[in-house]
Amino acid sequence: MTVPAATAGYRAYVLFALIVVYTVNFIDRQILGILSIPIQKELGLSDTQLGLMRGLSFALFYSTLGVPVALLADRMNRVRIMTVALTAWSAFTIACGLAGNFVQLFLMRMGVGVGEAGGVAPAYSIVSDYFPPNERARALGIYSFGVPLGSAIGIVFGGVIATLLDWRAAFFLVGAFGLVLAPIFYFTVREPPRGAFDPASAKREPAKIGEVIATLSKKPSFWLLSIGGAFSSIMAYGLFAWAPAFFVRLFGDQFPALFAGFPPFLLPPNPGPLLYAAYFYGGIVAIGGVAGIFLGGLLADRFGAKNKAAYALVPAIAFTATVPFLILGLNTQSLPVAFFAFLVPTACGLAWLGPALSAFQNMSPPNMRATAGAVFLLINNLIGLGLGDVFIGALSDHFRAQYGDESIRYSMLAGVGFYVVAAVLYFLAARFVKRDWHVEH
Repeated sequence: MTVPAATAGYRAYVLFALIVVYTVNFIDRQILGILSIPIQKELGLSDTQLGLMRGLSFALFYSTLGVPVALLADRMNRVRIMTVALTAWSAFTIACGLAGNFVQLFLMRMGVGVGEAGGVAPAYSIVSDYFPPNERARALGIYSFGVPLGSAIGIVFGGVIATLLDWRAAFFLVGAFGLVLAPIFYFTVREPPRGAFDPASAKREPAKIGEVIATLSKKPSFWLLSIGGAFSSIMAYGLFAWAPAFFVRLFGDQFPALFAGFPPFLLPPNPGPLLYAAYFYGGIVAIGGVAGIFLGGLLADRFGAKNKAAYALVPAIAFTATVPFLILGLNTQSLPVAFFAFLVPTACGLAWLGPALSAFQNMSPPNMRATAGAVFLLINNLIGLGLGDVFIGALSDHFRAQYGDESIRYSMLAGVGFYVVAAVLYFLAARFVKRDWHVEH
């Protein structure tokens, strides 16, 4: 079913529904960040194995299958594709709770990646067909709230359930929620007409992959933004995955004093560092992530109306700002200082999403937007998600003999330079964004 003209209220509902699905996407994806602590203990895994299980296993199929799924999304009903994807990844999330060893959990995480391959690129295209170009950075930024919200909820929920029950129950519960959500999403979100806010002359017939690559190959800003985003994601995904372990290993003894005034009903007797770390880092991700994504989209739309380069410059400045605060947060011995120091890089490290996603959609004609988004996701996730987690985990194992629990600090510090590379690439991209913007003639 298509909708010829959506009201403002219905557009808001569609965006809300997409955010909920994206939030579930990231809950299922990031819950391992906190659950890996009890999983590592029960299954006897190394930090390198954790990185492979959380990052590479997921990224392999999530990244590569995203392009063919997006080609389908440029031809078929995108809402139906997202519903099937949500059902699949939720079922595999439940299966994660049944795993008894590293290989089984690795394979189940691959299955989650297969399902989630159909959850994001079609959503980018749907948002672009419900919101006009001058509102897309904000709309896509708001849609991207699913990243910090899902990550924060996954961290907190996983910590609570693992403390009260066990890590397997956490997988069962979040997977079951996705299965319940799938039919609600399907029957309440309508497929929008493609290119609804584009000129009548815009192409509507689905583009072939060769046409998509040929179009994007002429736009250097697309590749600079994609590769720059991927470099930033190496550290961003690495932080999401390893920060809980960082706080448990290095600040576990400071948590009881910090949470002395916390509402008793939120803390069971003898909560332990796992639950403390879940609340602590979950708060950082929720507050910093939402603020950064919202401001990034708002600033890009505001300044981009006059200068398209703003869609690259806003993230470039944000990436630059992450570096000193991240270095401070990783080196401090004070838990309160770490909280505020991590807020800034969390916010600035995600501020690029709204501007960059809007730029990608506006660089592409409407008949190839889902596929263009999937090409970006292929680059971003294969490099960022595939390498970030295992990079930090492998370095931590390498440094462990020399530094013990401090090895996690030094392995994370080694990744700060990725934000510098990302900033340089985005400053370079700013030179080409205006030229590469898609305009129908």
